[in-house]
Amino acid sequence: MLSVAETDLARMRDQVFFEGPERTRRLSRFWVLLVLAAIIAAAGVTADSTATVIGAMIVAPLMTPILGIVLAVVLADRANLVRSLLLVVAGAIVVIALGWVLGKFVPYPVVAATNSQVAQRISPRLIDLVAALATGAVGSVALARSDISDTLPGVAIAISLVPPLSVVGLTLEAGATDQARGALLLFVTNVTAILASGIVVMALYRVHRHAPKPGGKTHYLSRKGAAAAIATLVLIIAVPLAITSEQLTRASLDQSDVQAVLDPWAKAAGWSIVNVSPSPDGITARATGPLPEPSTKGLRAELDRRGLKGTTVHIELVPGDIIDLRGS
Repeated sequence: MLSVAETDLARMRDQVFFEGPERTRRLSRFWVLLVLAAIIAAAGVTADSTATVIGAMIVAPLMTPILGIVLAVVLADRANLVRSLLLVVAGAIVVIALGWVLGKFVPYPVVAATNSQVAQRISPRLIDLVAALATGAVGSVALARSDISDTLPGVAIAISLVPPLSVVGLTLEAGATDQARGALLLFVTNVTAILASGIVVMALYRVHRHAPKPGGKTHYLSRKGAAAAIATLVLIIAVPLAITSEQLTRASLDQSDVQAVLDPWAKAAGWSIVNVSPSPDGITARATGPLPEPSTKGLRAELDRRGLKGTTVHIELVPGDIIDLRGS
């Protein structure tokens, strides 16, 4: 049966709680690493560098107070619960602020249309919640078992905490509030998933048996209420994620249908479709080929037959000459 000993609990507390004689040193380390991770993440997002963003994920210490919330809830430790919550909230605000400040020094807006790092983090889906739940479970197991703690760097990479907050700051500075809300939703999704799966893992390891035995039921109700609040938050977050998932699925299907209609039309004229992508009011397709430009007559009717009656399709015709440089 899964369980933890008193020695394991002492190690777990030392890993995630900011208490005791080492409190000041641990807090200074947390803030130094968080500020550096925020700068690295904001720079990586701005430069559209995946490697740099991954580096920020490894350096970022936000996972520590989040797991601290989990352990504090299970142990009904009100002081460490409040301390960990404040660290997560204050840390998130600092990362967003640093992203916003860095955005002031960038001569162009850092938004999804021109930056893949931003585009990856503004439309979280249900599958992201599922992945975050599994990743949070791994992190919690690594906390409970010292023999698999070497998986934590992988957990840091798998679950994105600081980069979405940097995206929030950068997109707020660029005036893209919708994108900022999407990135913030991703962060909240990941935090909530860690809390939810962490509570489950701690229950499986029966960590609650090590909680102090109060004279009344206050601590029990506090633990039960906190767990219920986290479960409710997961359900609430699942609603916008489900909506986004449905929208993205529908958009992907529409793009496939548009491609299926335009490919034979372009091929018949000696042209080719080089790109089909979503646009603010529909779908944009780019076609290229030799002059004369092909006629678009009948395309609208064909799109309607494909079930795209309510979808606006923009076709960009890019004429070009083909020059053969034959070898001897």
